[in-house]
Amino acid sequence: MKNWTVDDVMTTAVVSVDTSATYRDVVDLLTRHRFSAVPVVDAFQHVVGVVSEADLLRKIEYAGDETPRLFESRRRRGERAKAGSRTAADLMSKPPVTVLSRTSIAAAARLMDTEDVKRLPVTDDLGRLIGIVSRGDLLKVHLRPDDEILADVENEVIKPLLVEDSANVAVAVVNGVVTLSGEVDRASSADIATRSALRVPGVVDVNSTLEFAHDDRESLRSGMFFGVA
Repeated sequence: MKNWTVDDVMTTAVVSVDTSATYRDVVDLLTRHRFSAVPVVDAFQHVVGVVSEADLLRKIEYAGDETPRLFESRRRRGERAKAGSRTAADLMSKPPVTVLSRTSIAAAARLMDTEDVKRLPVTDDLGRLIGIVSRGDLLKVHLRPDDEILADVENEVIKPLLVEDSANVAVAVVNGVVTLSGEVDRASSADIATRSALRVPGVVDVNSTLEFAHDDRESLRSGMFFGVA
């Protein structure tokens, strides 16, 4: 089963600016391309920061009121300072939140959520910009055809994990939703198949009607509790 990574969905025709780009240059680029942010790179294409719409809006928010105030938080002081910035070097947020191209789709999604960003610059091992990945790009995994998902579930989940029961299990996929039916020997096998199918790239949900001859779940829990291997 192929483990989808950022490299599979990122945009390689990435637009960036250098540190000397002016405020108006960045505004023009974002509005023209309908971007929400743009990476800032140095002469070696290393990502040194990111300028977002929020960074640019500080000039409007604090226009004419750029002097730091007593007891103002460090974050607020930084935002106020950006109101007087003229180049990407002063406007950008740093350090940049980036992701390596080999990062899994799931890990990239978690990073976006944790950092509350809509897109991530993608770098190689040397920190050089090679692409950009957005929230929409990460959703491309759910455009996989049902027959591809079906093949993965059968060949990478059912056959290797349910060796003795695979012939008794039927798999169907409709709009990314996997249905498992049939009978297996143990309840734990049905649980493992369901959880593993959920991890297949492109799977939206799993409906399992698998029946089982023996319910071994309680004995497994007891064995874990008492340290039985």
